[in-house]
Amino acid sequence: MNIATNFPGPVRDRYAPSPTGLQHIGGIRTALFNYLFARSKGGKFILRLEDTDRTRFDTEFVKNLYDTFDWLGIRWDEGPNTGGPAGPYIQSERTSLYTQYAEELLEKGQAYRCFCSAARLEEVRKEREAAHSGESGYDRRCRDISPEESAQRAKGGEAFTIRLKIPLGENTRFHDYLLGDIEWKNDDINPDPVLLKSDGFPTYHLANVVDDHLMEISHILRAQEWLASTPLHVILYRAFGWDHPEFCHLPMVMGPDGKKLSKRHGATSIDEFRRQGYLPEALLNYVALLGCSWEEGKDLYTLGELEERFSLDKLNKAPGVFDYKKLEWYNGQYIRQKSDAELAALALPWAVGEGLFGAGAPGTEPDAEQRELFTAAMPLIKERLVLLSEVPQKLAYLFAEPPMPEAAEFFPKKADLSQTTALLKMGRALVEALAAMNDEEAENLIKAHAEKEGVKLGDLLMPLRVAITGARISPPLFGSLRLLGARRSLERVDRALAALG
Repeated sequence: MNIATNFPGPVRDRYAPSPTGLQHIGGIRTALFNYLFARSKGGKFILRLEDTDRTRFDTEFVKNLYDTFDWLGIRWDEGPNTGGPAGPYIQSERTSLYTQYAEELLEKGQAYRCFCSAARLEEVRKEREAAHSGESGYDRRCRDISPEESAQRAKGGEAFTIRLKIPLGENTRFHDYLLGDIEWKNDDINPDPVLLKSDGFPTYHLANVVDDHLMEISHILRAQEWLASTPLHVILYRAFGWDHPEFCHLPMVMGPDGKKLSKRHGATSIDEFRRQGYLPEALLNYVALLGCSWEEGKDLYTLGELEERFSLDKLNKAPGVFDYKKLEWYNGQYIRQKSDAELAALALPWAVGEGLFGAGAPGTEPDAEQRELFTAAMPLIKERLVLLSEVPQKLAYLFAEPPMPEAAEFFPKKADLSQTTALLKMGRALVEALAAMNDEEAENLIKAHAEKEGVKLGDLLMPLRVAITGARISPPLFGSLRLLGARRSLERVDRALAALG
């Protein structure tokens, strides 16, 4: 089924975040699916800021939104910072429109003024609570006030909100692309919700519907948590006499425990993933596969490939489970696709931040020699690197003398101190030659030496590795010897021998 044919005109969809928090995985996936759907149909992807919640609004969250999408490489066709024919794209700049359309519903008899104070609404709530009533929401006290009395009271300066008149005793039906035909009892909908607040600001429901209509949004792709709002929105569209867009409620993103993804599972904000050293292409690739079935046997997709191949038919009804280990795998795959120079440039901010080039002083930039060594070290760690944030710790031994490990760290399995010292002296005799060889030559040399001396290759390598890198598990030894050079390598071996006594 080609959903795009169900709506006249070109595909126009949108991401409409509320700038009341940082961008997180769930929001990014919604934005990505809207972006991919628009691109796959040759349509337009629109950004709209729904900033009517002024108590939680913060310009820092707007900046975070722009920074996040710039980092991810997702561009909208119309939006607050790009303009477009349906602007403005910030709801706080459209308040006169919402007042106009709320008054239109008043004139049609589809809405009414409510003069109930916040204190009265709280009193009703407490009375119901005390009576253990199953009722909730507004009690519709002002619903039957005559239009004449309502207008007179408003003219007299009495504060009011405007509420939608939900048709009672009826059902609201609509079709969802993923979930099929849905029917909702109007009596189960929030009773006569507020459309326009007493301060003149719209609620989410009015602003959302008016903007989607005026911006000619053809398809609404959003998380299934918004499904309960859809009957109310359909009623609003019908009250205005408008056709509503096509709906597709996306499967939720869950943690491994089957509960909605949250901070208790790990990182959720894109800023956190960036700080940990994930690449944008890895994050986009993985998120695009959450709750979505693509090609069998293919895991890695460029953004261009995702744009070409995306289809709503690929969506699953079942929730997507966010697997941090799988995301790490994707990140490792994209890291290995980078050239040494590209990877060094990407990892440099973490190295500077950790003080890799300044003896532990954060913020110290590398000099020319350090920068050259840093780039040359990328092949040593690229194959096992998962996060960019791991780079400073993995390469610290190249830029400063590593702390001397405990003696036991040098010992191969079943070896004692005298045997370990003999093995390290044996390795020392080979350092100068190994530092001048490529990996294959070095491996052949040390294997032949181990056979000649009648020792296991691993036993010969272990104390030498610990002396050079300061750890039993480290980047490749032969590459480390080449980068450090024979003189520095010998100094480290001698230092280790002295420590072992």
